[in-house]
Amino acid sequence: MDRDFLSGLVSFFTSPQRFPVSGVETYVLVPVLVALVVSTFTSMGGVSGAFLLLPFQVSVLNFTTPAVSPTNLVFNIVAIPSGVYRYMREGRMNWPVAWVTILGTLPGLWIGALIRILWLPDPRHFKFFVGGVLLYIGGRLLYDQTPWAKRKKTRIQEFEARVQERLAQVLKECGYQTGGILPPAARVQTADWSWRRVTYTFLGETFSFNAPALFFLALVVGLIGGTYGIGGGAIIAPFLAAIFQLPIYTIAGAALLGTLVTSVAGVAIYYGLAPFYPGQAVAPDLLLGALFGLGGFAGMYTGARLQKFISGSYLRFGLGLVITGLALRYIVGFFLG
Repeated sequence: MDRDFLSGLVSFFTSPQRFPVSGVETYVLVPVLVALVVSTFTSMGGVSGAFLLLPFQVSVLNFTTPAVSPTNLVFNIVAIPSGVYRYMREGRMNWPVAWVTILGTLPGLWIGALIRILWLPDPRHFKFFVGGVLLYIGGRLLYDQTPWAKRKKTRIQEFEARVQERLAQVLKECGYQTGGILPPAARVQTADWSWRRVTYTFLGETFSFNAPALFFLALVVGLIGGTYGIGGGAIIAPFLAAIFQLPIYTIAGAALLGTLVTSVAGVAIYYGLAPFYPGQAVAPDLLLGALFGLGGFAGMYTGARLQKFISGSYLRFGLGLVITGLALRYIVGFFLG
């Protein structure tokens, strides 16, 4: 019995397996290893691995039905919770930003899922859409390396440096130990909340943002995320820092929580829509998505450990070239047929 079990286990890992929901046939370790490598590099470059894992599923695994979008969201559900828990435990969660982002993203997800099923079921048209999203991500990474972008970035970095310096001073005065709960002075605290504007305090300073503006930004991001199969935190976070001028330290946890909640909601939305479109594969392949998520979880941890050894600017430039090249391949391929 033990010998048969071991033989079956070896065969499971060394022989191609068919995933019945998606119809994908590949080795079980392939999704794990691909997500591990992709997430290691993308996490160091500040980009979600989900952006590149979907093209891998579409172009390499030939998983082209609408079900690939929610399957890609499963990656976030497996890979992100530990990071969200840490932000909550340390008292670093910016709840106003998180809730406005979530409330704006949810209706966008619903619309995005319908667009994917009704107007983008054809792989050729979906690849064109994916190419457009990737072109934005890759273009942004390349633009960040230009002199004028760096000058603008310098102002943001100077602001962030002042925030970090003040934070270190507060933590030292309070005798904070690494891994513990942050003292009240170092937490994000809501000062005022209305439908027009939200104000919060951090390190004795007051920050505010236009709630409707963030809501509509999240709505657009949710629409894109629901169609593509991403949570959207990686798109929203740069806007929060550059346009809304909020400290990255105070928004990182909210962006991560927003990605997690919207990923769960996105999977649920596709499951809910599946019975209404029996002629299409709409429900996600949970097993395939979970395998990608396991690799992504390990990759994010590995990337965090390796980040100090690799130049961030070179890495982001390299990622920008790869992502832009992939985007152009999809876009040009659409017109060439």
